[in-house]
Amino acid sequence: MSKAWETLDERETPDGLLELRRRDVDDFLILLGGRVLMNSRASRSEEILGRKACAGLAPGARVLVGGLGMAMTLRAVLDSIPTQTSVTVVELHPVIVEWCRGPLAELTGAALEDPRVEARIGDVADCIRESSSATERYDAIVLDLFEGPHAGTHAKGDPLYGRGAIERTWQALAPGGVVGVWAEAPEQRFEARLKSQGFAVETHRPGRGGLRHWVILGRRPGGIRGPSRGS
Repeated sequence: MSKAWETLDERETPDGLLELRRRDVDDFLILLGGRVLMNSRASRSEEILGRKACAGLAPGARVLVGGLGMAMTLRAVLDSIPTQTSVTVVELHPVIVEWCRGPLAELTGAALEDPRVEARIGDVADCIRESSSATERYDAIVLDLFEGPHAGTHAKGDPLYGRGAIERTWQALAPGGVVGVWAEAPEQRFEARLKSQGFAVETHRPGRGGLRHWVILGRRPGGIRGPSRGS
């Protein structure tokens, strides 16, 4: 018989009640407004996202991760990159960072304490916008957010998945750079927007059977994968 869930912490946020629950040493849930954001025992797609988006990075590369969650994607990124690589992870909710440094730390070998990692509180869309007009570029941008692209995504105005956002992501990436996006389901219109911008697109649906989410990769042609330079 399964154990009952224990609520370890909860915080009110502008998006709803954010909760951390546990029922075993490695069995955690993060919920927002009653909706499950992350389950520590169902992280296959997050791990594939981190690995594939950062495959082949050279020393000196720069990586941007949008969304911390339980740090599963961040752990996969760190396991896929050279030692001399910098990773900026951007999270909207400060309490998520607290949890990943506290009760969730053992799940990922304390990924946030890795010296390659800088954690920022804020909106990753703002970071991409700033980088799109800066000299230095990212070699990988990894988006593992509460909501990926879906049928209701505004094709023009969405701050992360709309046409303008995709153009900014292109400008924020070095030639040869990759944007990796987690999605609950296939979204061909988002893929079409990536292709229209010039990205070479591939998709993956990790695993067999059960809950299977999607990983969408868009590669900007040209160059090598790090260190980052202007374009």
